Amino acid sequence: MPATRVRLLVMNAALGPLDYRVPEGMAVEHGSVVVAPLGPRQVTGIVWEDERLPTNPVPEEKLRPLLGVLDVPPILAPLRRLIEWTADYYVAPLAAVARMVIASGGALRGPATMTEYRLTGGTPERMTPQRAAAIEALDGEQATIRELAGIAGVSEGVLRGLVNQGVLEPVEVDVDRPYPRAAADHHLPGLSDDQREVADRLVELVEAREFAPVLLDGVTGSGKTETYFEAIGAAIAQDRQVLVMLPEIALTEAFLSRFEERFGAAPVVWHSSLKSAERRRAWRAIASGEAQVVVGARSALFLPYANLGLIVVDEAHEISFKQDDGVRYNARDVAVMRARFEKFPVILASATPALESLHMADTGIYEKLVLPSRFGGAQLPEIHLVDLTEEKPGSGQWIAPPLRRALFDRLEKGEQSLLFLNRRGYAPLTLCRHCGFRFQCPNCSAWLVEHRLSKRLACHHCGHETAPPEKCPECGEPDCLVACGPGVERIADEVAEMLPEARVAVVTSDTLNSPEKAAEFVAMAEARAIDVIVGTQLVTKGFHFPELTLVGVIDADLGLEGGDLRAAERTYQQVAQVAGRAGRGAKPGEVLIQTRHPEAAVIAALEAGDRDAFYEAETEARRYAQAPPFGRWAAIIISSEDEKEAREAAQRLGDTRPILDDVQVLGPAPAPMALLRGRYRYRLLLNARRSAELQQVIRVWLAGIDHPPGIRIGVDIDPYSFV
Repeated sequence: MPATRVRLLVMNAALGPLDYRVPEGMAVEHGSVVVAPLGPRQVTGIVWEDERLPTNPVPEEKLRPLLGVLDVPPILAPLRRLIEWTADYYVAPLAAVARMVIASGGALRGPATMTEYRLTGGTPERMTPQRAAAIEALDGEQATIRELAGIAGVSEGVLRGLVNQGVLEPVEVDVDRPYPRAAADHHLPGLSDDQREVADRLVELVEAREFAPVLLDGVTGSGKTETYFEAIGAAIAQDRQVLVMLPEIALTEAFLSRFEERFGAAPVVWHSSLKSAERRRAWRAIASGEAQVVVGARSALFLPYANLGLIVVDEAHEISFKQDDGVRYNARDVAVMRARFEKFPVILASATPALESLHMADTGIYEKLVLPSRFGGAQLPEIHLVDLTEEKPGSGQWIAPPLRRALFDRLEKGEQSLLFLNRRGYAPLTLCRHCGFRFQCPNCSAWLVEHRLSKRLACHHCGHETAPPEKCPECGEPDCLVACGPGVERIADEVAEMLPEARVAVVTSDTLNSPEKAAEFVAMAEARAIDVIVGTQLVTKGFHFPELTLVGVIDADLGLEGGDLRAAERTYQQVAQVAGRAGRGAKPGEVLIQTRHPEAAVIAALEAGDRDAFYEAETEARRYAQAPPFGRWAAIIISSEDEKEAREAAQRLGDTRPILDDVQVLGPAPAPMALLRGRYRYRLLLNARRSAELQQVIRVWLAGIDHPPGIRIGVDIDPYSFV
């Protein structure tokens, strides 16, 4: 007998579960996405199992009827279980997690068409230079007027004139038109013996259709991508869907080219920069099972795949897989759980795996597959330290003499160099040399960073920007502002001064803020139109330039400052990854690491190329501190626009802290970033044994206190950022 009442998880965390009546003739099932009335409004909800979503039942006579079932496939039971697990583990509202699944409002509205335009072959009555240029540029193109205007570099008005003249004709297209099909055997690569052995094992796991977490541990340049492409091919051959997660949107274009070359068609792309029509088309193709392979950022993990058979997390050590606001989840760990619920393999690929992942492999929970050497006979680069206490850069300079000599040498040989400094902008601090005034963000406890290329002072935490003034705002003195410390723009200026004939590119999230700009940079570097790349952590990942033979790390000590739990591990990963950009072709590579602390364990390990020794030492330090993977950390952040209100709320929470043998509570104390986006912040840290029911402890503790409406409480399980 069909259900007459259903329980909904609605997309508003403040409401809780709601019961509704199913009108006669309406077919619903668990997972159906429906529209329901709520007062005068309409809300979207997912039909859920009553027993998994307890609430006080509403009497039958008070139930309001559902308004309709949306034209999308039901959310499958394994994904509903993942939503529950994520909400439970990260102490987040169920509705907030479910919203990530229903990530495209347009996709819920059913089939749709749109109008695109293409050339007819006709000519206008009056030809103008703009019309001629547009007709030439649009040969073979079909898109909306706005998109065609972008392609042709003319105004939309010019194109509308061509429509009126019959030169462009409208074409009605299905918004949800199919994507080109990928072929598993389109272009089979030649693999090394090591690659073939690993690829065969991955294919075996995909064909077994069982949960299998795999750590693919391969040195930089070993060809991990080509190896897991074989597993993707096996999934495509089975008509199963694949998700490949990348840490940075800027990496997508280079990856897409490699994918298309291997499989004959581009994958479906998912990231925050998609237009709404593109998001809609992708979401519906994923939900219907028509999308074969999806490449995306962490948000692609929660999409409602119809038949997922493999997840690959590339550069799985990257901290950008951890979301720092909203639902603070780690996509790497949730990917493993999704694979477990849906019973398929998950591949975590990295040259510098997270210590937690290595621990899981060492204890036999993950299978570890190793690629120990570079593909095609390329050798790992030689690594040398430059001790800045002995080899001092000149006054106002940051490149020490040995690195300067190496840069000259590579330029003379026609080879490329890369300088790494994980600091955007020109200088991290600007002050007045007359009165000492420092430019601080009005919304955050942070200095404003000077960006000389775009002529602005910017906060990298809240986005506040202002133009650099001509006079000091404190003392009124003109021409007295001085930049302190280097950012990548300042290093680029130093290179330009030192090597005036060198072609220098600055590569940061400011300059490569779209896949198109990233593709343009890659094309220029591959065409050897760039001599020196100066970049932040963006250049540590995924790029392969055969002529790049020198990597210089400007300040290896920078990441060790600040007391972060994972500071040493993160420094090792970043420097090892950027070092891996050198010598990937036939020519040998060299890495020069500038440091003031050559004796530090992480720096010594980098010089020796002894990753295992570093991880062993770091593992023992974590074990002693009861830090992950041996203990658990959680942060509770209390914030308010009123400093006194935030402080008092934090104190109230601290006064009611749980007293337990297996959970230690530290704080409250002002957060290191005590003011962020206009909110004052206090923090409590919890350190728990692995046996402790940490999430339940936090839920019970927080539920016992009522706070004023201006207070926000955030919970961060397994925090990566300690600001």
